[in-house]
Amino acid sequence: MFEVIPVHTLFGIAYCPDEIKMSQANQMKVELHGTAQAVEFGVEGEKVRATFYLPQGRTEQLPVVVLAHGWSMVAGGDLEDYAATLVNQGFAALTFDFRNLGKSQGEPRQEIDPQRQIEDFRNAISYVRSRPEVDRERVGIWGTSYSGGHALVVAAIDKRVKCVVSQVPTIDGYKAAQRRVRFDQWQVQQARFEADREARFAGDEPVRIALIDADPGAPVAYPGIDSFEYMSGESRRCPTWVNAVTLRSLELARAYFPGAFIRRIAPTPLLMIVAADDGLTPADLQQDAFNEAHQPKQMIVLRGGHYSVYTEHFSVTSQAAARWFMEHLG
Repeated sequence: MFEVIPVHTLFGIAYCPDEIKMSQANQMKVELHGTAQAVEFGVEGEKVRATFYLPQGRTEQLPVVVLAHGWSMVAGGDLEDYAATLVNQGFAALTFDFRNLGKSQGEPRQEIDPQRQIEDFRNAISYVRSRPEVDRERVGIWGTSYSGGHALVVAAIDKRVKCVVSQVPTIDGYKAAQRRVRFDQWQVQQARFEADREARFAGDEPVRIALIDADPGAPVAYPGIDSFEYMSGESRRCPTWVNAVTLRSLELARAYFPGAFIRRIAPTPLLMIVAADDGLTPADLQQDAFNEAHQPKQMIVLRGGHYSVYTEHFSVTSQAAARWFMEHLG
């Protein structure tokens, strides 16, 4: 088990003390004390492939947490570490690949459509509630980055969800993109969106671009050395991950505003985990959205950029999620 690192709470917002020094243990795969079963379920005629986890020594129906990864990522890497942390605390868990990605079916490949992914999330909930090992009235969801936004939407509209953790979530895709893209590049990209849309209407294959590149000046979806290091590192654990995304995925992201749903989540308990220096899903947008949410809620703010929640702060973020689910799912 991980050491549980205390946080200080003030007015419902929890802060990690500056003096805490994280070990490098979070770089290693979490040892699972339980079983993992490859499963699949259908969504609109397509198969979503997943892993269903149970802890050792199960003797009764268990609370369950459904976990999904962020933009373009797939199961198999640190998503399984978060699941294993929960399973080792006595939860059942499910991780899955969104359609069009990884092991799941769906065309066009490498297209990220938030509305389709929300349907995948909700069908994953239906799947775990059908399992005899699960207490169908104690279902939690965990999302991060893009799927952190999905978790907000799903918790707001699907009241089968009894507890939610949203980590470094997308709040407003349009505002986030405005901060990342220069005005002159914005106009060029908009023209490419329109040309791609008309070409697809004419029957052409969708345009795809690389997600990351070691060259900081390369025209990719996620420029920057931090994105390159994180995603390329995860790719070594996730053989089905592909360094590509359709251009339309970026257009769809600009129209995605999950923060609009946050006031509807209560009375479902909400934990939001924020990286204070997050520039990909801007931290101020997350904190403003959190202020709009009703109780019960808690926010944890950690020093570092977007990917720090998976790396140097993994022990904090995984254990904080486990505590939240233990408190509200029993």
